[in-house]
Amino acid sequence: MKRHVLRLAVPAALKHLLDIIQILIDMMMVGVLGAAALAAVGLSMQFMMVIQAMMTLFGVGSSALIARYIGSGRRNRASAVVYAGGWIALAGSVGIGSIGWFYAADFFRWMGSDGDVIALGSDYFQILCLGMGLIFLDTLAYNALSAAGDTKSSLVIKIFSALLNAGLNYLFIFGHGGFEPMGVAGAAYATVCAYGFGIAAYGWLLFRKGGVLDVYPLFVWADVRRIFSIGLPAAFERVVGVSSFLLFVVIIASYGTQALAGYQIGLRIEALAFMPGFGFSVAAMVLAGQFIGARRYDDAYASGVISAKIAMVFMGTVGVVLVALPEYLAAIFTDDAATIEYASIYLRLVGISQVPLALTFVLSGALRGSGATKTTMRISILSLWLFRIIPSYLVMKGGLGIFWVYVAMTVETFIKGWWFWRVYRARGWLETKIRS
Repeated sequence: MKRHVLRLAVPAALKHLLDIIQILIDMMMVGVLGAAALAAVGLSMQFMMVIQAMMTLFGVGSSALIARYIGSGRRNRASAVVYAGGWIALAGSVGIGSIGWFYAADFFRWMGSDGDVIALGSDYFQILCLGMGLIFLDTLAYNALSAAGDTKSSLVIKIFSALLNAGLNYLFIFGHGGFEPMGVAGAAYATVCAYGFGIAAYGWLLFRKGGVLDVYPLFVWADVRRIFSIGLPAAFERVVGVSSFLLFVVIIASYGTQALAGYQIGLRIEALAFMPGFGFSVAAMVLAGQFIGARRYDDAYASGVISAKIAMVFMGTVGVVLVALPEYLAAIFTDDAATIEYASIYLRLVGISQVPLALTFVLSGALRGSGATKTTMRISILSLWLFRIIPSYLVMKGGLGIFWVYVAMTVETFIKGWWFWRVYRARGWLETKIRS
């Protein structure tokens, strides 16, 4: 079982790491163009976070169904879900892409951006909207292959697409290789081209015969209803979560620019700890769905426990480093003493909470894989608001220091981890019915 978990988790974790690296490379290359260009791309990434949360609807919904069908030996039914999910993804991309295209400038204006950022940001985001169909299909294909038990192929595709993205950035942004310098717009075109390459590679995998999963041109309305039944709570959870974290950022920002900068640095460093947690979350989700589909309920339960234990070891080890060496880690990003101090406060407290955070990552993934997305939605939203957002707001209004805001955040992580473990241990999620 451990070998099976690692075979799924390690490629998924490495792909997540490459996602982070690709974003950092984009930001570094665009940063050469100036502060306005960097702010434009950075805000566009915030908008994309909200869109990615919406993509959870068909991403989680289709993956839970595919894993169950694969586990029960109904490969054609799993392949039909990919076909139906593709139409949902395309329809959603047209709607979201159209809104983004027509209201891009308004989005940046609502965020209080100045004229240069609005102009650069709207150009960048509109180009991404032109490729929104590729972005949506990429998410579907990754989730589909992962649910079928293949995370290695997605890692290989990501390696080549990330290299292509970096190379095209160099050509398009700065005007090398005979291209006219396009600046921020060039970065957007490079991103869309990289997604296009990814879709071509995924298409070859999914349309060839004899692969782990293929596209079976059968549109089953019952599957569409099941995808929405599972995916809507997951998407709502993500959208509320992203919106709530923006409120948390507002609370942090009230402590000053250096406190906000320290928080942003801390988040980037902590993202490395998320890498194993994300990988084992994918493993737990896939195995839970497949084992439940095969009616191997004890194995479904055991796979989540094993995934959680390994993830806690990895993330706990990173947590020790965060607690022990926060100043050295923060100094990589800045030499401002106050910013380093604020980042260090954050890193020490999140370091303490890495073990329960790993538990949350993995067990929530297992519950989503079983189709119990309403349960994960309730736990995540209630825990976030009752034990993090509201207490942090009261701390701020009470005039207490930012240390206590981060204490509230840490306590919430422990409560959420305990809450998921309690629900997981009760085993009721193993009997989740996916209704049409």
